Amino acid sequence: MRRLDVFSIGIGVFLAGGAIYFLLQVLGVESTNAGVWSQALLVVGLVGWVLTYLVRFASSNLTYNQQLRDYENAIVEKRWEKMTPEEREKVSQEVLAEQQKSEAATSEASADGDSAA
Repeated sequence: MRRLDVFSIGIGVFLAGGAIYFLLQVLGVESTNAGVWSQALLVVGLVGWVLTYLVRFASSNLTYNQQLRDYENAIVEKRWEKMTPEEREKVSQEVLAEQQKSEAATSEASADGDSAA
């Protein structure tokens, strides 16, 4: 995000607070109550925004994490393209063997859990 974007968002939030305040006054809310309610709405909006950030952080769905995954995938693709067909077959066999091992371990663990119950 550029510095100009940050300033624009800040000014937009400031103007939104003022607009809410004046709208509440036009609707007949007393000046003090209009100020309190406009601040309350802005705080609720801020807390909601922070919660969306925390959810993205907890689920590792941030921009940095996505860029890192994209970079890692690009590196793997490049390495795959540089391999000879024999090397590709060897790697494919190794991956298949690892998958079979993990599936066997998972099925053994679930079978042990079923017999223990």
